[in-house]
Amino acid sequence: MSDRETQLLDAAIDVLGTRGTRHLTHRAVDARAGLPLGSTSNRFRTRESLLAGVLGRILDREIAAWTTLGTVDPADRDGFTRSAGRLVRELSTGGRVLTLARHAIMVEAAAHPPLQRQIADAQRRLIAWAAPLVAALGSADPERHLRLLLALIDGLLTNQLAHPDPEFDPETAIATLLRGMLGRTAG
Repeated sequence: MSDRETQLLDAAIDVLGTRGTRHLTHRAVDARAGLPLGSTSNRFRTRESLLAGVLGRILDREIAAWTTLGTVDPADRDGFTRSAGRLVRELSTGGRVLTLARHAIMVEAAAHPPLQRQIADAQRRLIAWAAPLVAALGSADPERHLRLLLALIDGLLTNQLAHPDPEFDPETAIATLLRGMLGRTAG
């Protein structure tokens, strides 16, 4: 991906995360990027190609954020819980616009099978990467447990984005889920 495409897609994420899908137009992206009219349509001719590009960029940025979990000793359940909690807090504060954009494009994907396939592919990659971390925590069924953890995190994010709580504590929910799935013994 060229620097210009990255600039355009990051501007599109900003439009999507701050104004919603209705406002995601080529012109709005050009304006947000501070580029001449037509810059976005030169790279992404159709709305569908723009949406696919935006989704790809969102997934790349979120997967990069997830890789911070790979730096934690996976046998340290408390450390994993703290790192996952930090990630959730970051995605709901500093990464709020990115997370709102992801939620908006997920709704859009419901009516666009190509986006659904793109999401499914990214989810397969994330599961292939993260399931060994969950196995190291002591899971007998790491893929299923990872899917449950991802669902919890997505729900925590959705709730925090819709109803911000200044005392948001994702670690407690994550620790509770891990104990339920993996047993009480700390890793």
